[in-house]
Amino acid sequence: MTDPVILWFRQDLRLADQPALSAAIGQGPVVPVYVLDDDGPGDWRMGGAQRWWLHRSLAALDRQLRDAGSRLILRRGRAAETLAVLMEETGATRIHGLRHYEPWWRAAEEALGDRLCLHDGNHLVRIEDVRTGSGTPFRIYSAFWRGLQPLLPPDRPLPAPDDVPGPARWPKSDTLAEWRLSPSGPDWSTGFDEDWTPGEEGAAARLKRVAGLIGGYPVDRNLPAEDGTTRLSPHLHFGEVSPRAVWHASGGGAEVDKFHKELAWRDFTSGVVMQLPRYADDNGRAKYDRLEWRTGKAATADLRAWQRGRTGYPIVDAGMRQLWTSGWMHNRVRMIAASFLVKHLLIDWREGERWFWDCLVDADYGNNSVNWQWIAGTGIDANMWSRIMAPLTQSEKFDTGNYIRRWVPELADVADAAIHDPEGAGVRPSDYPAKIIGHREARERALAAGRAI
Repeated sequence: MTDPVILWFRQDLRLADQPALSAAIGQGPVVPVYVLDDDGPGDWRMGGAQRWWLHRSLAALDRQLRDAGSRLILRRGRAAETLAVLMEETGATRIHGLRHYEPWWRAAEEALGDRLCLHDGNHLVRIEDVRTGSGTPFRIYSAFWRGLQPLLPPDRPLPAPDDVPGPARWPKSDTLAEWRLSPSGPDWSTGFDEDWTPGEEGAAARLKRVAGLIGGYPVDRNLPAEDGTTRLSPHLHFGEVSPRAVWHASGGGAEVDKFHKELAWRDFTSGVVMQLPRYADDNGRAKYDRLEWRTGKAATADLRAWQRGRTGYPIVDAGMRQLWTSGWMHNRVRMIAASFLVKHLLIDWREGERWFWDCLVDADYGNNSVNWQWIAGTGIDANMWSRIMAPLTQSEKFDTGNYIRRWVPELADVADAAIHDPEGAGVRPSDYPAKIIGHREARERALAAGRAI
């Protein structure tokens, strides 16, 4: 009988448009495996919200595999070492998997050497193929988008196989219950089930909505009270749907270009961390190493108020409470809330990055780090430090008040004219906090910190 091959799942938890699976099936009996590696990522092991999602996504993947005559093997430990042991147990001579760009996954891929056959399928195109005229990777998104054009559109997605042949004897597997991925103790994730259905079927249901959103996407994507975004980000992060499947589901029309640019941003951020593996830890521009972030008790108290959605700025507080309750935040509000932490509170962007990493179901190493450095102004492709988002102006421009009322119930009875700034209008309810800092004061302090470097 032909020797089995191992199919290594990571952030690609799907059967459709899964080139590694297609290749593995063509070579012999397939042993699908997911390795929970909490050591390789170091400080960037999965956060709590991601672990909640992972539990349900792995359960869904195992059900799909069983329907196809297979099953999912679960192992825990260092990825490369665990896979090497599994090869010995099964007699497998080859491992197939999709290429990843996080530094810990690239290290594991290198350690496996020629035992591993890598395929592309988690991005629109192969990231290494998008190059400048001199042959180097792009560091500016607008130039990256232009460089991407000759490689588009991406290939059509592959269908899921009907059958996945398995080995004569299956190796031992952990159980999901043993991993204890769901929160222990106080469970903050009770609202997650209302918003999310992890797994490939949940992703497919979201995918069906994409074409209908495209017409209004350029405007609606900025309105947090509207259902104007795809909410596919966690499904894309865990690879329950491929980017090229999303691309081809979006249809045509003049408005689709904006949507495609947002989809391509994922490819760009993967390219950034491919070049700069420590981008989540180090400023992209060295001069910001000299910036004096606030520390001490007052800064810690302000950070805690931001995390809890108690800053006195309704749009910021609404976003932070949406994050805590649902594991997700509207993108426009992410920018407002992030800018507030960095510029208004003068707190190191890495504090916010870490909080998002733990709380977001779609927390992606590339996206999270590049987005935070973009808003902070510290990145290789970023806003200027002097660009400081005015939360009250942003709130009035993009929210009718419905978003704030949903997530900050203390303000439910505040009139439209005062909802964005109840303190300024003199109608702040007693159970809603006063602003922890004034906008003008915060702006001047941030600008002074920038001038100092």
